[in-house]
Amino acid sequence: MARAPKPSRRNRPSFDSRLGRRTGNRVTRQRLLVVCGTKVTERDYVQGLKSSVRNPAVSVKIVEHPKAPSQVVSHTVKLLASAADEYDRAWCVFDVDEFTDIDQAVTEAGHHGIGIALSNPCFELWLLLHFTDHRSHAPSYAHLVPHLNKHAPGGYCKTRLDFRLYENTWLEAVRRAKGLAPEGEEPKVNPSTGMWQLALAIGGPAG
Repeated sequence: MARAPKPSRRNRPSFDSRLGRRTGNRVTRQRLLVVCGTKVTERDYVQGLKSSVRNPAVSVKIVEHPKAPSQVVSHTVKLLASAADEYDRAWCVFDVDEFTDIDQAVTEAGHHGIGIALSNPCFELWLLLHFTDHRSHAPSYAHLVPHLNKHAPGGYCKTRLDFRLYENTWLEAVRRAKGLAPEGEEPKVNPSTGMWQLALAIGGPAG
């Protein structure tokens, strides 16, 4: 994924990758904006991770925008433009699924310094990696659900995500996800997910 020059601090947020910003002798929180391309699942996971790790170096604002990936990125750009210096780093969370605008979304995100947490084929792959090192081709959401059902009491339900099932193994999911594809190559590699980058941005390497 191409890296774009950082925007001016005068008009737009600076996208500093560090977990904390130092002001004098005081370290302030890294302020993250996370825009999810669905209404429920990704939002509930990110909120659960945020609440579980309680990372004092990070604050997280979660916004749902259930649209196509390029629309998610465009919405994020608008939020940043109207937010002055409110955020230090922005992320978009979306899936490959059957969308045809992935390249457009990734390109626009790169131009604006926005991070992409993309899952191929879908977010359920990231969830499954909390339990097992899944490396076989996953054509769709429907293919992954039976695998998740083995680990979720009563079966997996995307509208009722219980983060307690994932909170003790998210660092394992990070390790497994890193082994699936080089960073930024997720649109081309199935299965793969870039959610590990966002998870570390929220939780930090030590959890």
